[in-house]
Amino acid sequence: AGYRTGFFGKYQNGYSGTTKPPGWDDWFALHQLTYYNYDVNDNGTIKHYGSRSTDYSTDVLNSQVQEFIGASAATPGKPFFAYVAPKAPHSPATPAPRDQHTFDGLKAPRLPSFNEVDVSDKPPWIKSLPILTSNNIANINKRHENRVESLQAVDDLVGAVVGKLGEQGVLSNTYIVFTSDNGFHHGEHRVSSGKGRPYEESVRVPLVISGPAVPPPPAGQPRLSTDKLVLNTDYFPTFMELAGAQAQTPSYVDGRSLVPVLTPSATPPWRTAILIEGRKFSADPEIPVDVNYNAVRTSTGKYVEYEGGFRELYDLSPSADPFELTNTYYSADPTVSPRPERKARLDALRSCQPQDDPTTPEVEIPCRAAEDAP
Repeated sequence: AGYRTGFFGKYQNGYSGTTKPPGWDDWFALHQLTYYNYDVNDNGTIKHYGSRSTDYSTDVLNSQVQEFIGASAATPGKPFFAYVAPKAPHSPATPAPRDQHTFDGLKAPRLPSFNEVDVSDKPPWIKSLPILTSNNIANINKRHENRVESLQAVDDLVGAVVGKLGEQGVLSNTYIVFTSDNGFHHGEHRVSSGKGRPYEESVRVPLVISGPAVPPPPAGQPRLSTDKLVLNTDYFPTFMELAGAQAQTPSYVDGRSLVPVLTPSATPPWRTAILIEGRKFSADPEIPVDVNYNAVRTSTGKYVEYEGGFRELYDLSPSADPFELTNTYYSADPTVSPRPERKARLDALRSCQPQDDPTTPEVEIPCRAAEDAP
């Protein structure tokens, strides 16, 4: 679409490529996912960064991104796209030297689900987890402290990017999308760490978007937000539309552009459910799960089917059980939502296919219809 493109940071787990992939004008991809002593593929040249303070990986990415913005903005009429993926706050969450000890003693979040006392309604692998000990909690707190300290350099990076865009006179015409790929447990439901479970701590991620079509909040008011269900598969079609290239978006793409919901007051037709999946024997050993599962998440609830037969059902309404403390699937309470409806919705989502997929003509439920069903 005529954009100058740059990639900076983590590409894939185990990445060791030595060439610049097609489609990128500027390629700066980490090999080892560490904060010091790592190699980088810099446009096809492998460079080593050592243990000096100036080698701290988040700061190196910061410099590279600012250089890219400066060079891109200097080309009139040439828009640019930068994908920035720092290592932080991944383990060991090493902070920059300037940020060490800045959050000493900080405790991890204490949600109502933290160190859950009664897990009798949870799956067997959760019920088998013991109550967290004081040592367990101290380790969780220390990890959280390190993560927050390591994120200060990411905060510096974001601030520097915004500042550079302003300096170059392009901030008002630039979209900034800040997000993550997964959540993380800090002792909720007795899970001391990890991200592979269907609970909210694992599957919810931050998403903040600013840009020309995003209205600023009224003076003195908190930033605007929406409760629409969003998936990371939505980013690609969103970027394509923002770039004016939506006509080139392949028809088989699962996600949908977020442009219609960037204005919180907008009420376009939107999905009412999303599919959550977990696979125990994943090709990526970084994301272990207890057993295979499929789940459907709606705006107010979640239904989970685990391999082996165990089921979970939660009412996530703010006034009900947003922290998933009470599994109502096995309840005889007549007010509990009919389970067959949840199962039918889940079955539709996990068996859907793109509407134009010629390899599965027998499938009658396209994915968009499965997501949008009332």
